[in-house]
Amino acid sequence: MQQPSPIQAITDGRAGNLRQAVALARALRPGTVTRLALQPRAPWRWAAPRWLPGADQAYGAEFSALLDSPPAVAIGCGRQAALALRQLRQRGSAVVQILNPRINPRHWDLVIAPEHDNLRGSNVLTLQGSLNPVTDDWLAWGRAAFAHIGQLPGPRTAVLVGGPTDHAHWDEAAMSACFARIASQIRAEGGSVLATTSRRTPAAVAQAMLTAFASLPRVIWSDGGDGTNPYAGLLGWADRIVVTPDSVNLLSEACATRVPVSVLLADSARGRMTQFQRSLRERGRLLTELVPVSNARQPIEPLRETGRIAAEVRQRLGL
Repeated sequence: MQQPSPIQAITDGRAGNLRQAVALARALRPGTVTRLALQPRAPWRWAAPRWLPGADQAYGAEFSALLDSPPAVAIGCGRQAALALRQLRQRGSAVVQILNPRINPRHWDLVIAPEHDNLRGSNVLTLQGSLNPVTDDWLAWGRAAFAHIGQLPGPRTAVLVGGPTDHAHWDEAAMSACFARIASQIRAEGGSVLATTSRRTPAAVAQAMLTAFASLPRVIWSDGGDGTNPYAGLLGWADRIVVTPDSVNLLSEACATRVPVSVLLADSARGRMTQFQRSLRERGRLLTELVPVSNARQPIEPLRETGRIAAEVRQRLGL
């Protein structure tokens, strides 16, 4: 039996964009995903996803080779990928753009955008939050891969730290105070902390986190020579999760688990981040304070949109 051709995931290499593209590709065809990180060149990278002459030279030799042998299906995430997908579509690929391309969606076969972007169209699929790989099987894999985390005392509080953005502009002092409150509550209740930072986390904030949690039973990954990121293990073993207010991806993945999720400095959110967090609260999936695990409402319905979106893409593209 002939194996289906791989789905090509195309991004600018940023972790959040790559994660979404690969998550959807794997949901469509597990194990048949290839990845391409674009190498944007001027002037096309400034105009993307709008068209400029010579766009077939916009993204380096590897992408030029892909144009000569286009995949059956390509999934891209982000503005640079949107232009690359337009070119592949002209060569016969079915293309799916993740995130609002900021121009007419007609240039792609399908566009997938979060509800809070308010993009609509006959070929637009909307979801709450972002695409991600978090399922019960993925969480079980995280527990197995990082079994040592399960030896820490419970309740285990996962702390996911991003970085300030235009849509959630918090400062070091405010976040340091949050870390101190979390540490104090864990000391009072017992348990341990599972914490991780991101590429966007300011160094001073990462240090403040390390200082606040230094005396607690812990697993901390701060991209400072800490080895393999145990992120899947943190989510898999957590009894509750705390997230900074700046990342749709972090909030979406936390809310895809079956444990309580709270957001720090929620008042710092602006615009579409405010809309997204409001929608999570209305769904009963997001809290604004760290509640004792014993007070959490059960059962918790996880926010999982990837499977639904994949089924719709499969039906629309006839995969």
